[in-house]
Amino acid sequence: MDLRRSIPRTDVVLADPALAAAIERLGRPAVKAAVGQAQAAARRGEIAPGEVVAAAVRELPRGLRPVLNATGVLLHTNLGRAPLSAAARAALHTAAGTCDVELDLATGGRGRRGADAVAALREAVPAAGGALAVNNGAAALALTAATLAAGREIVVSRGELVEIGDGFRIPELLEAAGARLREVGTTNRTHLRDYAAAVGEDTGFVLKVHPSNFTVSGFTHSVSVAELAGLGAPLVVDIGSGLLAPHPLLPDEPDAATTLTAGATLVTASGDKLLGGPQAGLVLGAAETVERIRRHPLARAMRVDKLTLAALEATLRGPVTPTRAALDADVAELRRRAEALAAAVAGEAVPSRARVGGGGAPDVVLESWAVALPERLAAALRRGEPAVLGRVERGRCLLDLRAVDPADDPALAAAVRAAVA
Repeated sequence: MDLRRSIPRTDVVLADPALAAAIERLGRPAVKAAVGQAQAAARRGEIAPGEVVAAAVRELPRGLRPVLNATGVLLHTNLGRAPLSAAARAALHTAAGTCDVELDLATGGRGRRGADAVAALREAVPAAGGALAVNNGAAALALTAATLAAGREIVVSRGELVEIGDGFRIPELLEAAGARLREVGTTNRTHLRDYAAAVGEDTGFVLKVHPSNFTVSGFTHSVSVAELAGLGAPLVVDIGSGLLAPHPLLPDEPDAATTLTAGATLVTASGDKLLGGPQAGLVLGAAETVERIRRHPLARAMRVDKLTLAALEATLRGPVTPTRAALDADVAELRRRAEALAAAVAGEAVPSRARVGGGGAPDVVLESWAVALPERLAAALRRGEPAVLGRVERGRCLLDLRAVDPADDPALAAAVRAAVA
Protein backbone atom coordinates (compact mmCIF):
# COMPACT_ATOMS: atom_id res chain seq x y z
CA MET A 1 0.00 0.00 0.00
CA ASP A 2 1.24 3.46 -0.89
CA LEU A 3 1.55 5.26 2.45
CA ARG A 4 1.17 8.58 0.71
CA ARG A 5 -2.54 7.85 0.37
CA SER A 6 -2.85 8.04 4.12
CA ILE A 7 -1.57 11.61 4.28
CA PRO A 8 -4.40 13.60 5.92
CA ARG A 9 -6.32 16.09 3.81
CA THR A 10 -5.72 19.80 4.28
CA ASP A 11 -9.13 20.44 5.84
CA VAL A 12 -8.59 17.64 8.34
CA VAL A 13 -5.19 19.00 9.38
CA LEU A 14 -6.50 22.55 9.67
CA ALA A 15 -9.24 21.31 12.00
CA ASP A 16 -6.66 20.03 14.50
CA PRO A 17 -6.93 22.14 17.71
CA ALA A 18 -3.29 23.25 17.57
CA LEU A 19 -3.65 24.55 14.03
CA ALA A 20 -7.13 25.95 14.58
CA ALA A 21 -5.69 28.06 17.38
CA ALA A 22 -2.84 29.13 15.11
CA ILE A 23 -5.34 30.36 12.52
CA GLU A 24 -6.75 32.75 15.12
CA ARG A 25 -3.25 34.10 15.75
CA LEU A 26 -1.64 34.02 12.29
CA GLY A 27 -4.49 33.86 9.80
CA ARG A 28 -5.57 30.98 7.55
CA PRO A 29 -3.16 31.59 4.61
CA ALA A 30 -0.01 31.31 6.76
CA VAL A 31 -1.24 28.16 8.52
CA LYS A 32 -2.39 26.57 5.27
CA ALA A 33 1.06 27.19 3.76
CA ALA A 34 2.69 25.43 6.73
CA VAL A 35 0.32 22.47 6.29
CA GLY A 36 1.21 22.27 2.60
CA GLN A 37 4.93 22.12 3.45
CA ALA A 38 4.32 19.33 5.97
CA GLN A 39 2.22 17.33 3.49
CA ALA A 40 4.93 17.73 0.85
CA ALA A 41 7.49 16.37 3.31
CA ALA A 42 5.25 13.37 3.94
CA ARG A 43 4.91 12.71 0.19
CA ARG A 44 8.69 12.71 -0.12
CA GLY A 45 8.86 10.14 2.66
CA GLU A 46 10.74 12.49 5.01
CA ILE A 47 8.08 12.15 7.72
CA ALA A 48 5.32 9.66 8.43
CA PRO A 49 1.73 10.61 7.51
CA GLY A 50 0.84 10.69 11.20
CA GLU A 51 3.48 13.39 11.79
CA VAL A 52 1.94 15.95 9.43
CA VAL A 53 0.20 17.95 12.16
CA ALA A 54 3.32 18.17 14.31
CA ALA A 55 5.43 19.09 11.30
CA ALA A 56 2.96 21.80 10.29
CA VAL A 57 3.13 23.28 13.79
CA ARG A 58 6.92 23.39 13.50
CA GLU A 59 6.65 25.20 10.16
CA LEU A 60 4.47 27.97 11.55
CA PRO A 61 6.00 31.46 11.83
CA ARG A 62 7.14 31.76 15.43
CA GLY A 63 7.57 35.50 15.90
CA LEU A 64 9.19 36.58 19.14
CA ARG A 65 9.35 33.84 21.77
CA PRO A 66 9.36 34.36 25.53
CA VAL A 67 12.66 33.45 27.17
CA LEU A 68 13.45 32.93 30.84
CA ASN A 69 16.62 34.90 31.51
CA ALA A 70 18.79 32.71 33.72
CA THR A 71 22.08 34.17 32.52
CA GLY A 72 22.71 36.31 35.58
CA VAL A 73 22.78 39.41 33.35
CA LEU A 74 19.93 41.63 34.50
CA LEU A 75 19.75 43.74 31.32
CA HIS A 76 20.59 41.32 28.52
CA THR A 77 20.61 43.24 25.24
CA ASN A 78 19.94 40.12 23.16
CA LEU A 79 16.85 39.43 25.28
CA GLY A 80 15.44 42.94 24.89
CA ARG A 81 17.05 44.45 28.00
CA ALA A 82 14.55 45.45 30.70
CA PRO A 83 11.47 43.25 31.09
CA LEU A 84 8.43 45.46 31.57
CA SER A 85 6.46 45.55 34.80
CA ALA A 86 2.91 44.22 35.00
CA ALA A 87 1.70 47.83 35.13
CA ALA A 88 3.57 48.68 31.93
CA ARG A 89 2.21 45.61 30.17
CA ALA A 90 -1.33 46.57 31.16
CA ALA A 91 -0.71 50.09 29.88
CA LEU A 92 0.41 48.64 26.54
CA HIS A 93 -2.90 46.79 26.27
CA THR A 94 -4.82 50.02 26.85
CA ALA A 95 -2.71 52.00 24.42
CA ALA A 96 -3.07 49.33 21.73
CA GLY A 97 -6.57 50.60 21.11
CA THR A 98 -7.68 54.17 20.55
CA CYS A 99 -6.57 56.38 23.42
CA ASP A 100 -6.03 60.01 24.38
CA VAL A 101 -2.36 60.13 23.41
CA GLU A 102 -2.77 63.58 21.84
CA LEU A 103 -6.22 64.67 22.96
CA ASP A 104 -7.49 66.76 25.85
CA LEU A 105 -10.68 64.97 26.84
CA ALA A 106 -11.79 67.86 29.05
CA THR A 107 -11.86 70.39 26.20
CA GLY A 108 -12.14 68.08 23.22
CA GLY A 109 -9.18 69.85 21.65
CA ARG A 110 -5.73 68.70 20.74
CA GLY A 111 -3.50 67.97 23.73
CA ARG A 112 0.27 67.80 24.23
CA ARG A 113 1.50 64.43 22.97
CA GLY A 114 2.61 62.18 25.82
CA ALA A 115 1.87 64.82 28.45
CA ASP A 116 1.35 62.18 31.16
CA ALA A 117 4.68 60.49 30.46
CA VAL A 118 6.48 63.84 30.52
CA ALA A 119 4.79 64.73 33.80
CA ALA A 120 5.83 61.37 35.25
CA LEU A 121 9.44 62.00 34.23
CA ARG A 122 9.45 65.40 35.91
CA GLU A 123 7.92 63.91 39.04
CA ALA A 124 10.65 61.26 39.11
CA VAL A 125 13.39 63.86 38.58
CA PRO A 126 12.27 67.12 40.25
CA ALA A 127 15.54 68.81 39.24
CA ALA A 128 14.44 68.58 35.60
CA GLY A 129 12.50 71.61 34.48
CA GLY A 130 11.67 69.91 31.19
CA ALA A 131 11.54 66.38 29.85
CA LEU A 132 11.31 64.71 26.45
CA ALA A 133 11.17 61.10 25.28
CA VAL A 134 12.48 60.01 21.88
CA ASN A 135 13.02 56.57 20.40
CA ASN A 136 16.37 55.60 22.01
CA GLY A 137 19.38 56.93 23.86
CA ALA A 138 21.40 57.58 20.71
CA ALA A 139 18.49 59.60 19.30
CA ALA A 140 18.37 61.72 22.47
CA LEU A 141 22.04 62.67 22.09
CA ALA A 142 21.87 63.14 18.31
CA LEU A 143 18.79 65.37 18.54
CA THR A 144 20.44 67.42 21.27
CA ALA A 145 23.52 67.87 19.08
CA ALA A 146 21.44 68.82 16.04
CA THR A 147 19.58 71.44 18.07
CA LEU A 148 22.40 73.00 20.07
CA ALA A 149 25.53 72.41 18.01
CA ALA A 150 24.74 72.03 14.30
CA GLY A 151 27.59 73.82 12.51
CA ARG A 152 29.30 74.45 15.84
CA GLU A 153 31.69 72.64 18.14
CA ILE A 154 31.09 70.08 20.86
CA VAL A 155 33.92 70.01 23.38
CA VAL A 156 34.51 66.46 24.61
CA SER A 157 37.29 64.48 26.28
CA ARG A 158 39.17 62.02 24.10
CA GLY A 159 38.68 59.41 26.80
CA GLU A 160 34.90 59.63 26.38
CA LEU A 161 34.62 59.10 22.61
CA VAL A 162 33.11 55.67 23.15
CA GLU A 163 31.69 53.03 20.85
CA ILE A 164 28.19 51.88 21.71
CA GLY A 165 26.28 48.82 20.52
CA ASP A 166 26.63 47.24 17.09
CA GLY A 167 29.69 49.30 16.17
CA PHE A 168 28.09 52.75 16.42
CA ARG A 169 30.45 55.41 17.72
CA ILE A 170 29.67 58.61 19.59
CA PRO A 171 31.93 60.78 17.36
CA GLU A 172 30.25 59.57 14.18
CA LEU A 173 26.80 60.05 15.71
CA LEU A 174 27.54 63.66 16.67
CA GLU A 175 29.13 64.50 13.33
CA ALA A 176 26.12 63.04 11.53
CA ALA A 177 24.02 65.54 13.50
CA GLY A 178 26.03 68.37 11.92
CA ALA A 179 28.37 69.16 14.81
CA ARG A 180 32.16 69.40 14.86
CA LEU A 181 34.08 67.73 17.65
CA ARG A 182 36.69 69.58 19.65
CA GLU A 183 38.60 66.82 21.38
CA VAL A 184 40.50 67.69 24.54
CA GLY A 185 42.81 65.87 26.92
CA THR A 186 44.11 62.36 26.43
CA THR A 187 42.65 58.88 26.62
CA ASN A 188 43.38 58.50 30.32
CA ARG A 189 43.69 62.06 31.68
CA THR A 190 41.67 65.19 30.96
CA HIS A 191 41.80 68.31 33.15
CA LEU A 192 39.54 71.32 33.60
CA ARG A 193 42.15 73.52 31.92
CA ASP A 194 41.82 71.38 28.76
CA TYR A 195 38.11 72.14 28.53
CA ALA A 196 38.56 75.81 29.45
CA ALA A 197 41.12 76.34 26.68
CA ALA A 198 38.72 74.86 24.11
CA VAL A 199 35.49 76.64 25.09
CA GLY A 200 34.78 79.73 23.01
CA GLU A 201 32.23 81.55 20.89
CA ASP A 202 31.90 78.57 18.56
CA THR A 203 31.07 76.11 21.36
CA GLY A 204 27.61 74.58 21.08
CA PHE A 205 28.01 72.69 24.34
CA VAL A 206 30.44 70.76 26.48
CA LEU A 207 29.70 67.02 26.48
CA LYS A 208 30.48 64.55 29.23
CA VAL A 209 29.87 60.89 28.34
CA HIS A 210 29.76 58.18 30.98
CA PRO A 211 31.78 55.21 29.64
CA SER A 212 29.14 52.81 30.85
CA ASN A 213 30.39 49.59 29.28
CA PHE A 214 34.07 49.79 30.21
CA THR A 215 36.41 51.34 32.78
CA VAL A 216 39.82 52.97 32.53
CA SER A 217 41.88 52.49 35.66
CA GLY A 218 45.34 53.42 36.86
CA PHE A 219 46.89 56.79 35.99
CA THR A 220 43.64 58.60 35.18
CA HIS A 221 41.90 61.90 35.76
CA SER A 222 38.50 63.22 34.74
CA VAL A 223 36.59 66.41 35.45
CA SER A 224 33.43 66.47 37.55
CA VAL A 225 30.07 67.78 36.39
CA ALA A 226 30.21 70.60 38.96
CA GLU A 227 33.56 71.79 37.61
CA LEU A 228 32.42 71.67 33.98
CA ALA A 229 29.23 73.54 34.85
CA GLY A 230 31.35 76.56 35.79
CA LEU A 231 32.80 77.01 32.30
CA GLY A 232 29.88 79.12 31.11
CA ALA A 233 28.90 76.90 28.17
CA PRO A 234 25.85 74.58 28.15
CA LEU A 235 26.77 71.20 29.65
CA VAL A 236 25.21 67.99 28.33
CA VAL A 237 25.86 64.77 30.25
CA ASP A 238 25.06 61.42 28.69
CA ILE A 239 24.64 59.14 31.71
CA GLY A 240 23.62 56.21 29.50
CA SER A 241 21.99 53.70 31.80
CA GLY A 242 18.85 55.61 32.81
CA LEU A 243 19.40 55.61 36.58
CA LEU A 244 17.20 58.47 37.77
CA ALA A 245 18.31 58.58 41.41
CA PRO A 246 21.29 57.13 43.34
CA HIS A 247 21.33 53.42 44.19
CA PRO A 248 23.51 52.00 46.99
CA LEU A 249 24.73 49.04 44.92
CA LEU A 250 25.84 51.33 42.08
CA PRO A 251 27.96 54.06 43.70
CA ASP A 252 29.89 54.84 40.51
CA GLU A 253 26.88 54.90 38.19
CA PRO A 254 25.76 58.50 37.49
CA ASP A 255 22.09 59.33 37.99
CA ALA A 256 19.95 62.04 36.47
CA ALA A 257 18.93 63.81 39.69
CA THR A 258 22.45 64.17 41.05
CA THR A 259 23.88 65.18 37.67
CA LEU A 260 21.32 67.96 37.16
CA THR A 261 21.71 69.19 40.73
CA ALA A 262 25.48 69.38 40.15
CA GLY A 263 24.89 71.86 37.32
CA ALA A 264 24.32 69.98 34.07
CA THR A 265 22.12 71.80 31.57
CA LEU A 266 20.80 68.54 30.14
CA VAL A 267 21.00 64.83 30.86
CA THR A 268 20.42 62.19 28.18
CA ALA A 269 19.77 58.54 29.02
CA SER A 270 18.08 55.30 27.96
CA GLY A 271 14.70 54.13 29.19
CA ASP A 272 15.17 50.38 28.80
CA LYS A 273 18.17 49.93 31.09
CA LEU A 274 18.24 50.66 34.83
CA LEU A 275 14.99 52.63 34.62
CA GLY A 276 13.40 49.31 33.73
CA GLY A 277 11.07 50.64 31.04
CA PRO A 278 10.58 50.44 27.27
CA GLN A 279 13.20 51.40 24.70
CA ALA A 280 13.32 55.19 24.76
CA GLY A 281 15.77 58.05 24.89
CA LEU A 282 15.29 60.59 27.66
CA VAL A 283 16.24 64.27 27.60
CA LEU A 284 15.97 65.92 31.01
CA GLY A 285 16.98 69.39 32.15
CA ALA A 286 16.45 73.09 31.61
CA ALA A 287 12.88 73.66 30.44
CA GLU A 288 13.70 76.23 27.73
CA THR A 289 16.46 74.05 26.28
CA VAL A 290 14.32 70.91 26.28
CA GLU A 291 11.56 72.86 24.51
CA ARG A 292 14.02 73.96 21.82
CA ILE A 293 14.94 70.32 21.26
CA ARG A 294 11.29 69.28 21.16
CA ARG A 295 10.58 71.85 18.46
CA HIS A 296 13.50 70.80 16.23
CA PRO A 297 12.31 69.35 12.87
CA LEU A 298 14.15 66.06 13.51
CA ALA A 299 12.20 65.53 16.72
CA ARG A 300 9.25 64.42 14.62
CA ALA A 301 11.35 61.69 13.05
CA MET A 302 12.55 60.51 16.44
CA ARG A 303 9.34 60.68 18.45
CA VAL A 304 8.01 57.66 20.28
CA ASP A 305 4.68 55.97 19.65
CA LYS A 306 1.72 55.68 22.00
CA LEU A 307 2.80 52.23 23.21
CA THR A 308 6.17 53.52 24.40
CA LEU A 309 4.61 56.56 26.07
CA ALA A 310 2.09 54.38 27.90
CA ALA A 311 4.70 51.88 29.08
CA LEU A 312 7.08 54.66 30.12
CA GLU A 313 4.49 56.41 32.27
CA ALA A 314 3.41 53.15 33.90
CA THR A 315 7.05 52.26 34.59
CA LEU A 316 7.63 55.59 36.32
CA ARG A 317 4.39 55.67 38.32
CA GLY A 318 3.80 51.97 38.86
CA PRO A 319 5.21 49.48 41.36
CA VAL A 320 8.80 48.23 41.52
CA THR A 321 10.02 47.13 38.10
CA PRO A 322 11.44 43.64 37.46
CA THR A 323 14.85 45.28 36.89
CA ARG A 324 14.79 47.00 40.28
CA ALA A 325 13.51 43.83 41.96
CA ALA A 326 16.38 41.84 40.46
CA LEU A 327 18.91 44.48 41.45
CA ASP A 328 17.61 44.53 45.04
CA ALA A 329 17.11 40.75 45.35
CA ASP A 330 18.00 39.27 48.74
CA VAL A 331 20.95 36.87 48.40
CA ALA A 332 19.64 34.56 51.14
CA GLU A 333 16.32 34.27 49.32
CA LEU A 334 18.16 33.55 46.04
CA ARG A 335 19.96 30.71 47.80
CA ARG A 336 16.71 29.29 49.15
CA ARG A 337 15.17 29.36 45.67
CA ALA A 338 18.25 27.76 44.11
CA GLU A 339 18.26 24.96 46.66
CA ALA A 340 14.55 24.30 46.12
CA LEU A 341 14.94 24.25 42.33
CA ALA A 342 18.04 22.05 42.52
CA ALA A 343 16.17 19.53 44.66
CA ALA A 344 13.31 19.50 42.15
CA VAL A 345 15.50 18.86 39.09
CA ALA A 346 18.41 16.87 40.54
CA GLY A 347 20.81 19.79 40.08
CA GLU A 348 23.23 21.51 42.44
CA ALA A 349 22.73 24.91 44.08
CA VAL A 350 25.95 26.93 43.72
CA PRO A 351 27.04 30.52 44.42
CA SER A 352 27.05 32.71 41.32
CA ARG A 353 28.09 36.17 40.19
CA ALA A 354 25.54 38.27 38.32
CA ARG A 355 26.01 41.49 36.36
CA VAL A 356 23.92 44.55 35.55
CA GLY A 357 24.52 44.35 31.79
CA GLY A 358 23.00 46.60 29.15
CA GLY A 359 26.11 48.77 29.08
CA GLY A 360 25.85 49.73 32.75
CA ALA A 361 28.00 49.34 35.87
CA PRO A 362 30.67 47.15 34.20
CA ASP A 363 32.68 46.71 37.41
CA VAL A 364 29.75 45.81 39.65
CA VAL A 365 29.42 42.16 40.65
CA LEU A 366 26.12 41.08 42.21
CA GLU A 367 26.30 38.07 44.49
CA SER A 368 23.78 35.49 43.40
CA TRP A 369 22.85 31.78 43.38
CA ALA A 370 22.38 29.39 40.51
CA VAL A 371 21.46 25.81 39.74
CA ALA A 372 24.28 23.86 38.09
CA LEU A 373 23.32 21.29 35.44
CA PRO A 374 25.24 19.26 32.84
CA GLU A 375 26.51 21.48 30.03
CA ARG A 376 24.71 19.40 27.40
CA LEU A 377 21.34 20.68 28.67
CA ALA A 378 22.04 24.28 27.60
CA ALA A 379 20.99 23.68 23.98
CA ALA A 380 17.88 21.70 24.93
CA LEU A 381 16.82 24.46 27.34
CA ARG A 382 17.13 27.08 24.60
CA ARG A 383 14.86 25.03 22.33
CA GLY A 384 12.27 24.32 24.99
CA GLU A 385 8.88 25.83 25.77
CA PRO A 386 9.45 28.20 27.38
CA ALA A 387 12.95 28.79 26.13
CA VAL A 388 15.52 29.12 28.93
CA LEU A 389 18.84 30.89 28.48
CA GLY A 390 21.50 30.07 31.05
CA ARG A 391 25.24 30.44 30.80
CA VAL A 392 27.89 27.81 30.21
CA GLU A 393 30.78 28.04 32.62
CA ARG A 394 33.53 25.52 33.38
CA GLY A 395 31.70 22.63 31.79
CA ARG A 396 28.38 23.31 33.47
CA CYS A 397 25.12 24.99 32.51
CA LEU A 398 24.34 27.52 35.24
CA LEU A 399 20.82 28.85 35.74
CA ASP A 400 21.31 32.06 37.72
CA LEU A 401 18.13 33.13 39.50
CA ARG A 402 18.77 36.84 40.11
CA ALA A 403 17.03 37.93 36.89
CA VAL A 404 14.32 35.23 37.10
CA ASP A 405 10.98 36.30 38.57
CA PRO A 406 10.20 34.02 41.55
CA ALA A 407 6.78 33.44 39.98
CA ASP A 408 8.58 31.74 37.07
CA ASP A 409 10.38 29.17 39.23
CA PRO A 410 7.78 26.43 38.54
CA ALA A 411 8.03 27.06 34.78
CA LEU A 412 11.82 26.95 35.03
CA ALA A 413 11.70 23.63 36.87
CA ALA A 414 9.31 22.19 34.26
CA ALA A 415 11.59 23.38 31.44
CA VAL A 416 14.59 21.66 33.04
CA ARG A 417 12.67 18.41 33.50
CA ALA A 418 11.58 18.53 29.85
CA ALA A 419 15.15 19.16 28.70
CA VAL A 420 16.40 16.21 30.75
CA ALA A 421 13.68 13.98 29.32
